[in-house]
Amino acid sequence: MTKDLYELGDAPPLGQAPKRMYASLIRPERYGAPVDAFRTEVVDVPAIGRGQVLVKVMAAGVNYNNVWAALGEPLDVIASRQKRGEPQDFHIGGSDASGIVWAVGEGVRVLKPGDEVVVLANQWDETAEDIRLGADPSTSHSQRIWGYEENYGSFAQFTVVDEYQCHPKPQRLSWAEAACYLATAATAYRQLFGWAPHTVRPGDPVLVWGGAGGLGAMAIQLVRWAGGIPVAVVSSDERGKHCMDLGAKGYLNRRDFDHWGRLPDTSDDEAMAAWLSGARAFGRAFWDVLGERRAPRIVLEHSGQDTVPTSMYLCDNAGMVVLCGGTTGYNGDVDLRFLWMRQKRLQGSHCSNAQEARAVTQLVDQGLLDPCLSLTFDFEQVGAAHQLLHDNQHPTGNMAVLVNAGR
Repeated sequence: MTKDLYELGDAPPLGQAPKRMYASLIRPERYGAPVDAFRTEVVDVPAIGRGQVLVKVMAAGVNYNNVWAALGEPLDVIASRQKRGEPQDFHIGGSDASGIVWAVGEGVRVLKPGDEVVVLANQWDETAEDIRLGADPSTSHSQRIWGYEENYGSFAQFTVVDEYQCHPKPQRLSWAEAACYLATAATAYRQLFGWAPHTVRPGDPVLVWGGAGGLGAMAIQLVRWAGGIPVAVVSSDERGKHCMDLGAKGYLNRRDFDHWGRLPDTSDDEAMAAWLSGARAFGRAFWDVLGERRAPRIVLEHSGQDTVPTSMYLCDNAGMVVLCGGTTGYNGDVDLRFLWMRQKRLQGSHCSNAQEARAVTQLVDQGLLDPCLSLTFDFEQVGAAHQLLHDNQHPTGNMAVLVNAGR
């Protein structure tokens, strides 16, 4: 890290919380290009509440949610929290972390100072009525994403998280490798195994959008681990070859097709015919890669507006399109005839619960899932890392920022 903790005074001993820390902050007056939105400042270390732990952040993962935070849209995260009564006029992003438990709050039962952990971004209120009545915590009305909807994320020397967010760091990984995978891997795990009966089975064809990105790289490996047949969608042959190295059967280059975007009005026969021609060509290309005339039983989606119409068309009868984002837009047009007459499922999926995060972390720890760390940044480059995501110029796989860890 460019600025070291010791510049703020003597480091406190293990078990004690420091008073101040360096953090990479977004402020409303800097909303805009991510490279300009993040600035390193000194702020107070947040207080440790009941059931919470203070983590000395060694490295932090880079995810698309803090591109949105930097832009100030589609959600102004600072204004949203202020409406809830929180006073901070800044945002500390970062929804992936590896680090050392430095101090623990009242009621912490499992963790102790010195434990090495990775952090899942999903937060909820364990006393919420819906959780007490048996709801999956990921579906709770109290659920929010730490480091995006909630403040004090991992782009800081210290962070405070709930104990249940922490999972044992895979010992075979470096700090940077451990910091980069959990948000994408746990999200992909839930998409592929969390929505019974539409879970990946041996021999299932699975279409993975953005196969060379962080989420896609995790999904390809998970499908292959479960015995499925992953087929990736990418933007270049170079990225496609990377997906095949991860275990994909093959890939489709989306730049070979031009029917992307919102679905035409179904009453416009000419426009619908043109769109169907493009969608059918994409489907035939999928058959060619697969080597047989079978449709994907599961389509792993996150791009949204530009691709959901094709995903719903291509998905097999009684199959599922499972979506965790909308990076190309939020208007997901669907020709309902494909949905009801072919009895398909369009399923939203968001992050994961603690059980799913632990399961995917164990796969990483056993060497069955590679974190796919592609690029590591210094702390002063937080904005530059997010600018690469914003401009779609990021490398394959996942990225991380070193915080307290050295090279």
